[in-house]
Amino acid sequence: MSSFNRRFFLLSLPALAACGFEPVYGTGGSAENLRGSILVDAPTTRNSFDLVAQLEQRLGRAQAPVYGMSVQLAVSEEGLAITDTNDIERYNVLGRANFALRDLGTDEEVYSGSVNTFTAYSASTQSVATLAAERDANSRLMTALADKITTDLLINAGKF
Repeated sequence: MSSFNRRFFLLSLPALAACGFEPVYGTGGSAENLRGSILVDAPTTRNSFDLVAQLEQRLGRAQAPVYGMSVQLAVSEEGLAITDTNDIERYNVLGRANFALRDLGTDEEVYSGSVNTFTAYSASTQSVATLAAERDANSRLMTALADKITTDLLINAGKF
């Protein structure tokens, strides 16, 4: 049986500091000036609305935007579990987001990237329940894509 040893954790903190570990939003961190400075293009679909809302929650709503971000979404579904009667009982929802960050002053692209992930939902004999599960899966997919985009931006914040 193992247990958490606080002494090991506390003793390892200086080692983390020595290896160059620093909070990205901390003073002098690579993303210190990123929060609230990205204006995401207006959404046009339910999925893009969910994605923009999640990005604004993570990156902050643009107060004094320095960068503009455009995102192209591609979402598809594929059946996973098929019954003996050829009914699909489970779906995978696949998502890809290609994004580009541009300097609003010069309109020049300063960074771009692509992330992808998936989620799933179960179909039901009731169409309303299936529709609700599908919408929830799409919402969870947009949350996961926003997390990945944010992580990518935070890791690469020193490049732009």
